[in-house]
Amino acid sequence: MIIFLGSFLFISGTQALPAQTPVQGSFAKGEELFMQNKPQEALKYLEAAVSEDPAHVQAFLYLGISYLQVNRVDDAIAVYKKILPNAGDETARVAFNLGNAYFVKGIFALAKECYTQAITADSSYASAYLNRANALVKNGELADALKDYDAYLAMEPGTPQREQVVKLMAFIRDQFAAEDRRRAMAEEAAKADADRRKKLLDEVTGSLQAAAEDSKGLSAGSEDVQDYDNEFELQ
Repeated sequence: MIIFLGSFLFISGTQALPAQTPVQGSFAKGEELFMQNKPQEALKYLEAAVSEDPAHVQAFLYLGISYLQVNRVDDAIAVYKKILPNAGDETARVAFNLGNAYFVKGIFALAKECYTQAITADSSYASAYLNRANALVKNGELADALKDYDAYLAMEPGTPQREQVVKLMAFIRDQFAAEDRRRAMAEEAAKADADRRKKLLDEVTGSLQAAAEDSKGLSAGSEDVQDYDNEFELQ
């Protein structure tokens, strides 16, 4: 029940650039097709845009999302990694989208690192907290995941996914409670087993000690036997 927000949900508000240069023309056409949800058709224009202008961060963002939409995850990772060091004000979004690509790939440790980078660049990036929480769940880091889910709900109290998040958090807490019960039962069983073994050892050593004392008593008695040979000697 992981709540994962796809990267394409968070790339908005960018206006198409005037088609005055080949770069602007490539990007404008690619953006138009991208907004029409035609990633396959948009790819060649967005690829041309980043080739002609390697500093066009928005083109890289759209290109990476388009790659993800056509299941070219490795290509998405490559373009995001290429632009990330020079993303400037868009660092949070690029890191977030790179995290999404790693998440889709199933590399959750790297996804967590990218979401953390996004949060470092923009501490109010609510979606990065949500997706990092999902990555933490996949990594089995449930306590930290709860903190990020709490942070997300605090930032987005009216999110339509609130009910799902709350249910997931309750499930995680139930898992903690069940683990605590199992741990307590295991400790109780271990203590009972230790007590049984101690009782057995006490009984065995006590029995051996009694046998030793009995043997000692018999030995002492034999030392006190008197010699009556002369008294009963026949005349």
